[in-house]
Amino acid sequence: MSYKQEYERWLHSDALSPAEHAELESIAGDEKEIENRFYGPLEFGTAGLRGTMKVGLHQMNIHVIRWATQGFSNVIAAEGEEAKKKGVAICMDCRNNNMLFSHAAAEVCAANGIHVRIFESLRPTPELSFAVRYYGCQAGINVTASHNPKEYNGYKVYWSDGAQLPPQHADAIAAQLEKIDIFTGVKRMDFDEAVKAGLIEIMGEETDRAFMENVMAMVNDRDSMAKVADTFKVVYTPFHGCGWKLVPEALRGLGVKHLYCVEQQMVLDGNFPTVASPNPENPEGFYLAIELADKVGADFILGTDPDSDRVGIMVRDHSGKFVAVTGNQTGVLLLDYLIGAMRRAGKMPEHPYFLKTIVTTEMARKVAESNDVTCCDTFTGFKFMAEKKNALEAAGEGHVIMSYEESYGYMLGDYVRDKDAVTASLLITEMAAWYAAKGMTLYDALQALYKKYGWYGEKTHNLVMPGLDGLEKMAALMERLRTAPPANIAGVDVVVRKDYQDGSAVDCATGAASPMELHGSNVLRYELADGTTILVRPSGTEPKIKVYVLAKGKDSTDSQEKVAKYAAWAETLKELAK
Repeated sequence: MSYKQEYERWLHSDALSPAEHAELESIAGDEKEIENRFYGPLEFGTAGLRGTMKVGLHQMNIHVIRWATQGFSNVIAAEGEEAKKKGVAICMDCRNNNMLFSHAAAEVCAANGIHVRIFESLRPTPELSFAVRYYGCQAGINVTASHNPKEYNGYKVYWSDGAQLPPQHADAIAAQLEKIDIFTGVKRMDFDEAVKAGLIEIMGEETDRAFMENVMAMVNDRDSMAKVADTFKVVYTPFHGCGWKLVPEALRGLGVKHLYCVEQQMVLDGNFPTVASPNPENPEGFYLAIELADKVGADFILGTDPDSDRVGIMVRDHSGKFVAVTGNQTGVLLLDYLIGAMRRAGKMPEHPYFLKTIVTTEMARKVAESNDVTCCDTFTGFKFMAEKKNALEAAGEGHVIMSYEESYGYMLGDYVRDKDAVTASLLITEMAAWYAAKGMTLYDALQALYKKYGWYGEKTHNLVMPGLDGLEKMAALMERLRTAPPANIAGVDVVVRKDYQDGSAVDCATGAASPMELHGSNVLRYELADGTTILVRPSGTEPKIKVYVLAKGKDSTDSQEKVAKYAAWAETLKELAK
């Protein structure tokens, strides 16, 4: 069926509301917009679905939510009656339409005889992962677009270990969706009727308490906080999202006496009225937090994204100005601190492991291995970290004390299998208090780590390519880099070229190829003669190519100059996509 035929089918469908019909009628003369909305369905992958909230096959709306849930229900049902009884946990963040979408998913699951546990209102993503594990559910559904702009929504799916769906199950759902008509192939049951029938169960305070008991058990050092509590000041913002309740509760439970929350951003609002983008990776979003921190004399700022799985921090530099601490830097600080804190508290396992992604700074490997902690790489995405953690611990090879990726995500403890900004906020604050007791800020601590482990610099460059043309350009760029790989980058020779899609590593001097352990992901890696590593991959959740520059220099200036040079080269890649 052509995109025009699909548009006409939707336009004349009885399944659409008058408002939805009106929206489609409003684009009747816009061929480009019609094509963008109807050229094909949203691709279901290991990250589930993510797109802008519009009416259309390639958009996020209630019809796509129902359709996706029917496919997921078929996969769950294929596991047998016991899997249906174990059921599904469902969660949502603060985004517009999320109560509507989460209830729609629950109705489809119930109609398929699958027991549902759904949160009464919005909750952090890590609590959904926890609930799947705590209640022994077969699967989980989370309606969230994480840190994306307000126009977006998403549909994340989880399996019984509490991690996002592994590739084989994502493929199984995708196969099911090809067989299901979006309007006629979906089962539905009224939400209230399903509650009365016992097929839908509401989760609330009792799950919060169980989750928070696990979170607070992660504390290693209350004494340091007690020493500085009278002077230690923290500013926190949830960016209008799910962290608004549990993150402050965790910090107060640690012993923070002076916690200042950004009141304007404590308001739950899917329009994110005070920020252009609710993403703690963007320092400009912290302007209200900085104003408050300057007013109260705080040295430390925490911010969590709308679904509270990512956390970003800002600290004062030696001039007194607030500066952003990157995800890589925060991860290195936290890893170094946790190793020491766990050993001081007698919590360090016999064979400790640390997990990072292939695009995360190599400084983290240096920190781990310098402290007798084994470091392992995974592909980008916490489902792969969860998979590796499960495998290592099931085999008795060791215990993972921390996992993180550069995009502000940290997995700690054994009760979740996803990014967890609630626990991370707690432990980052504990770390800041420990350094404060030593008369140091986190900025001081970071400089000390560079002096100890080496001067590393990193930058992620995003080549945004929206729309249908953008997807084609992204594919064209990756193909061009494979068929005509660069011999040098910014005048520096490429020594080793790695393709994680086929798992090959090529010595550029000899042309000799050797296999790698990791394979099956659309990522290219270039290791340069000056020690810099550059990686290129399409984002799995947004229409952009991500270019990661990982450099090491003889000092701070040298590392940053390298980062700037290669970031400039990254921008030229847009020309290759044309």
